[in-house]
Amino acid sequence: MAVVFFDRGWVPMLIKQYYLGCLAHASYLIGDEESHVAVVVDPQRDTDQYLADAARYGFQIKHVFLTHFHADFVAGHLELRDRCSARIYLGASGKAEYSFTPMSDGDMLEFGRTLLVVLATPGHSPESICILVYDLRKDRLKPYAVLTGDTLFIGDVGRPDLRASLGWSAEELGGMLYDSLHDKLLTLPDETLVYPAHGAGSLCGKNLSTDTVSTIGIQRRHNYALQPRSRDEFLTLLLADQPEAPAYFAYDALLNTKERPTLEKTLEQVLSPLSLEELLRLQNAGAQVLDVREPADFEGGHLAGATNIGLGGTYATWAGTLLDRSRHVVISADLGREEEAALRLGRIGFDLVAGYLRGGMEEAQALPELLQRTERITAIALAEQLDSPEPPFLLDVRTAAEWQKGRIGGSANIPLGHLAERIEEIPRDRKVVVHCAGGYRSSIAASILQQQGFTGLSDLVGGFSAWESSRLDIAAPARLRGG
Repeated sequence: MAVVFFDRGWVPMLIKQYYLGCLAHASYLIGDEESHVAVVVDPQRDTDQYLADAARYGFQIKHVFLTHFHADFVAGHLELRDRCSARIYLGASGKAEYSFTPMSDGDMLEFGRTLLVVLATPGHSPESICILVYDLRKDRLKPYAVLTGDTLFIGDVGRPDLRASLGWSAEELGGMLYDSLHDKLLTLPDETLVYPAHGAGSLCGKNLSTDTVSTIGIQRRHNYALQPRSRDEFLTLLLADQPEAPAYFAYDALLNTKERPTLEKTLEQVLSPLSLEELLRLQNAGAQVLDVREPADFEGGHLAGATNIGLGGTYATWAGTLLDRSRHVVISADLGREEEAALRLGRIGFDLVAGYLRGGMEEAQALPELLQRTERITAIALAEQLDSPEPPFLLDVRTAAEWQKGRIGGSANIPLGHLAERIEEIPRDRKVVVHCAGGYRSSIAASILQQQGFTGLSDLVGGFSAWESSRLDIAAPARLRGG
């Protein structure tokens, strides 16, 4: 968390950044000590930290802004509305089921010695806004900071292709983004601090920095997307090589416009301990068993039919990509981590959790007929098998870009996000060895293959990184199509 105090004698103003690493998401608390008023911008759905810090600094949260309808998480605006009667503010072109104050270009919110001015910056989404933050005692003409949402990142800009399912073309929004960047943000003073809504790891861009704060001047000089070029050149560059967006992005963007149950009410309902018999009954009725343990623990023994998506990796993204949001989920977790698993699903709007296995996997160990295991193979042992007269089918579930950069010779590439739809490409009459970069995605893939009846299945321990570390042969980078 980054905290910036404006030292104005006896009247400080605070900007506090909250960075949620698993979603690469940054949200903000802006507080004014003279008025004791605070604003939260782009909150995550679990809001305890904002309320705790407001109480600590003597602020009352009266306002909550969304810079746009986020696609990669469900925002906490309704939670703050219900918990502290905060008023919700959206860009004027936004449409939502709940009551909100529309903010047009140039609209202001002043409290104490703090002034917020809205910039309409469509592009990443049609309703996107940025928020200028002024310290009125220090300078009434120059903003101290700008909260840029998903319009401008550190090292990148927001992708304009996430609203295709809602009727907007990437070219149309990309043209708007070009104007927003050049006519609005690049006119700001170089010293203006830039606080974005996402950092490295977010799928809302392709080149985000690990830095979480910068300045307009630094971005003007070093951000590839802000260099002088024509609109057409900008669009060509921006739209090339964007990462594939998970299917739940459109769902979350729409959910952020809806009146819905708050996370607190949802967790009260979903955190129900289940006996093994109750879990199996739900599974037989169509519920998805989600095992959130680490790959090594999962592969050592798990309930048959379970999907492994470990809490130690990009859990929410893969859960949102691979789980069916229309079916209930039952959680199998290490003791004490059940609430975390449900909470992190709630952050992306997956609220159909029917409960968790009471006592974790210990209860199931006494019934080995209910368990499956996944064989694990080392890089050296795999190399020997690949040289044998009957080599295994080697399945690489990394992205196509990773596979093109370097791969194990003879491997077939089916990215994890497309595994279910391409399952028929995998032979059932041969042993299958699956791998990714380090073992997280391959364990997910192996669990999916087991659900589909694959036997003779192994997971490469340590993935492609272990193969490289063992100094085994790597196939030359593949040429891109058309290259």
